[in-house]
Amino acid sequence: MTEQHNGPGLFITLEGGDGSGKSTQAALLEQWLIDLGRTVVRTREPGGTDAGVEIREIVLHHRGDISPRAEALLYAADRAHHVATLVRPALARGEVVLQDRYLDSSVAYQGAGRVLDADEIRRLSLWAAEGLLPDLTILLDLDETSARARLDTSRTRYDRLEAEKSEFHARVRAAYLDLAAAEPERFLVVDASRPVEEIAADIRQRLAPRL
Repeated sequence: MTEQHNGPGLFITLEGGDGSGKSTQAALLEQWLIDLGRTVVRTREPGGTDAGVEIREIVLHHRGDISPRAEALLYAADRAHHVATLVRPALARGEVVLQDRYLDSSVAYQGAGRVLDADEIRRLSLWAAEGLLPDLTILLDLDETSARARLDTSRTRYDRLEAEKSEFHARVRAAYLDLAAAEPERFLVVDASRPVEEIAADIRQRLAPRL
């Protein structure tokens, strides 16, 4: 079962491969929304709560292997707590939740990237989130070679997922595009190789009627 909340708030997620520019666009979008008078809760998965910070440390920086199923369950645990304690209360207050990564990341990274069953990962994620879907998911699409070049200029060390081989990131990108094609009413797919301000303008144009 899925749902888009019936409250006054707005739930926006940003998705894309590592290096696609999610943090940059989230900052620009947050400021635009604030300038329009909206209260914005900017958050991320994993790590949007105190418990989530500890889970983030495990899934992204743990030394040694974590089995793919264990990794998927850790992300689901973070999601369940995050949605229950932060996302749903903010939406009920009428605020805009602007979130870096959500369940589509699990389907792309643990499903396609780790070669688990994507449908199982989606069902697990929806169960954890009690069926909550975003009002809009912005997919910043960038090929893995360009994304890695960006990361190389901004990182001194890679986390466990960023360090995966190009084949892994190619599977993740393909999965994201499949998800967007299946739900065009929820997704906005943006060519993340374009100038930052052009991307921001496209996002604002898509969001304006909802505000």
